[in-house]
Amino acid sequence: MRTAIAAVLLPACLLASAALAGKADDTVSIAFAKELEHVDPYFNTAREGILLGNAAWDGLLYRNPETGEYVGNLATEWGWVDATTLDLTLREGVKFHNGEDFDADDVVYTLNYAVDPASGIKNKVSVNWIKTVEKLDKYKVRIHTNGPFPAAFEYLAGPVVIHPDEYYKAVGPEGVATRPIGTGPYKFESVEPGKHFVLKRNEDYFAAAKPKAKVETIDIRTIPDINTQMAELFNGTIDLVWQVPSDQADKMAGRGGFQVVNAPTMRVGYLTMDAAGRTGAENPMTDVRVRQAVYHAINRNGIVDALMKGTTEVVDSACSPSQFGCASDVTTYAYDPAKAKELLAEAGYPNGFEIDFYAYRDRPLAEAMIGMLAEVGIKANLNYLQYAALREKRIKDGAPITFQTWGSNSIADVSAITSEFFRLGGEDDARDEVLAETLKKADSSIDPEERETLYKEALSLIADKAYWVPLWNYSTNYIMGEDVSFTPTPDELVRFYEIGWK
Repeated sequence: MRTAIAAVLLPACLLASAALAGKADDTVSIAFAKELEHVDPYFNTAREGILLGNAAWDGLLYRNPETGEYVGNLATEWGWVDATTLDLTLREGVKFHNGEDFDADDVVYTLNYAVDPASGIKNKVSVNWIKTVEKLDKYKVRIHTNGPFPAAFEYLAGPVVIHPDEYYKAVGPEGVATRPIGTGPYKFESVEPGKHFVLKRNEDYFAAAKPKAKVETIDIRTIPDINTQMAELFNGTIDLVWQVPSDQADKMAGRGGFQVVNAPTMRVGYLTMDAAGRTGAENPMTDVRVRQAVYHAINRNGIVDALMKGTTEVVDSACSPSQFGCASDVTTYAYDPAKAKELLAEAGYPNGFEIDFYAYRDRPLAEAMIGMLAEVGIKANLNYLQYAALREKRIKDGAPITFQTWGSNSIADVSAITSEFFRLGGEDDARDEVLAETLKKADSSIDPEERETLYKEALSLIADKAYWVPLWNYSTNYIMGEDVSFTPTPDELVRFYEIGWK
């Protein structure tokens, strides 16, 4: 393997032990690597947006990360009336950050707005199972689903957050982008879109499921460059950063003065290929033999061993192993460059071809895969875009081959990943109607065994036709100052309100 992650380059003046300035004024400073397009959880699908959403807003339910149990949050009682009707009793006495009282009107307005196609939300997977929501009384609502949806509680405890109806009607998503209002343990003090977010502890938080925040201030800046992040850690201007490449994490651990923790996540990396031919009839990816050749060309274990390490593991299925319904016993394709060349020749490309390769993160990994493709004759030209720009391109025009990752909104159910990308939506590169129908049935079955059988059928079809090259289930490296107290969880939710000081 010839590709390597760049070494950390730090000014000499920063090679001292880390400062602990944050503890003095009870401020934890955090770096985001990705520029967040919008803070409203319904208008972004980025991990950074999920973290802000979890800090400043609340869901109707909450899933205990240690036990997996659903407990009441903005709702106190919940239950199915029938297979497509869910009633919830709401918590009384809760106030939004602007003083507005929380009640059924907020739930009805938020969810009906989110499911309305005219609203143009980005995080459609969070609510596309909901048909309508109605008010039964001031503190009781009824959710009508589009069909049986057994994963409903997972979503109500995750990405489905509630906005204040009066405020949202007045300012819309444009106003929320700079002055967000929720009920969560933190409230926004200031927002510089995409660049800087300052959160202050909500002293009046009701703390039914989430605890009150331990630290008064969370100061978040977008710092895309990993070397700059490491320099600021040394300088004491950042207290916490994650998704740190393994070589950087090893260097920091070796220097001392920091906590370096590797933890598993639900995030999956994969290559998706334009099997449906959205980018043009001449696209080689429409041929299953070419897609299989790409699979054989990628040394997934080699990349994990050399560049990722930690608890990262190669996966063979289009899902995260920790999710319900994720069948791993599907067709896989061993690293075999000779077989890849043979398949390309059979498909009419004995000398390979040239193609555009898109990515938005982990550039060294993308470059390593591009080098492997070159060894079998595929010249892949890297197009490195911001996440939001790449997602919009894929929805509008498609892309020949793309290196993607997906954290499933931390939803431990296959519907949050496989169904998101293979049910004929904007980012479905297969457009396989049989596959989409199988997933539709799996998503709506109330029989767990039937769901597992149907998901296995769908995942096997994806593997047989090589619609994706599943790569790995990410682990992530967290680096923290010595005095920071934080324990990562496998759902990759950095719960800001759990961060404290030693």
